[in-house]
Amino acid sequence: MTALNRVPSLMVRAGTASALTIAAVGGSIVVPGIASEAAAATHATKALKIAASKKGAPYRYGATGPSRFDCSGLTLYSFKKAGKKLPRTAAQQYNRTRHITASSRKAGDLVFFHSGRSVYHVGIYAGKGKIWHAPKTGDVVRLQKIWTKSVWYGRVK
Repeated sequence: MTALNRVPSLMVRAGTASALTIAAVGGSIVVPGIASEAAAATHATKALKIAASKKGAPYRYGATGPSRFDCSGLTLYSFKKAGKKLPRTAAQQYNRTRHITASSRKAGDLVFFHSGRSVYHVGIYAGKGKIWHAPKTGDVVRLQKIWTKSVWYGRVK
């Protein structure tokens, strides 16, 4: 008899067993609020891997993949393949994310480069102060160290 088949008989015998006990016997525990954070982390991890897989793809202004990208095209493409929808431009993407501090950033979060209040570039945080991004005309998708302190961070919801 599998664990799944035993759960109903355990519920009958237990009578007043808590949902947490039954869930634990079944092999999974559901905690409100945790599932959405875990799903966001999964999407971010997938998006990061997808962006990294595009290493060497040429930059092209306005391109959204699958073989050429601009900065926001790479983030849009990566998150779309990971199951999350983002708007087209870096500024629109910034407005759609949950803004976070540098100290709470995680791999897969978006890094927005700004001048004053204007966002002009975006990449995907890879950890250790580096991002995957499509830099500029004549360049290719690559991993690069963040070169300025004029950045904001956003987590895709």
